[in-house]
Amino acid sequence: MSAVAHEKPITDSPSQADILLESFLSLHSPEGFRAELIEGEISVAPPPDGDHEDYIGLLIDQMSRLSKVRMQVAGTKGLRLVSGGLCPKNHVIPDATFAPMELRLFRGAPSWMEPDGVTMVAEVTSSKPDQDRIAKRHCYARAAIPLYLLIDREKSQVSLFSRPKRDEYTEVHLAAFGEPLALPAPFDFELDTKDFL
Repeated sequence: MSAVAHEKPITDSPSQADILLESFLSLHSPEGFRAELIEGEISVAPPPDGDHEDYIGLLIDQMSRLSKVRMQVAGTKGLRLVSGGLCPKNHVIPDATFAPMELRLFRGAPSWMEPDGVTMVAEVTSSKPDQDRIAKRHCYARAAIPLYLLIDREKSQVSLFSRPKRDEYTEVHLAAFGEPLALPAPFDFELDTKDFL
């Protein structure tokens, strides 16, 4: 009598998206570099230049002084955003993530948290400006983050995207550097962009 080996069919093999996500999550970036997974592409960026940080500092200063609702801000908070279609989940680190202080949203949050409760994300364009202008805009809208503020250094303008629907924002307000930009509730103040010049 002979024994016949029965092979089990492989049913739980990981998809390409799962493999990419696992590779991303195990990635060890060089010190100071920031890795993100955006619409199926791993992006590793060097530390930002001084002008980039100056814009973020100016924005945060005005938020802390003028916002009608007290805001908490995180400069390096990882957000896990669900992508559309067959794309893997997106793992993005906005330049600034704002949430009402009363929520204490960042306390106890994992390295990659869901965006629930985030009021606004902000980006300053760097080496890949179209990633901020297009890919990240779609990701933030798809995640239903109410406001996306883009400080576009190459275009010398600030864009405020609002009213997300599916993977796009349905409203956009623009201001050239030097002009004020009205921020809606819960902020309720005019962002002064003169210092961006």
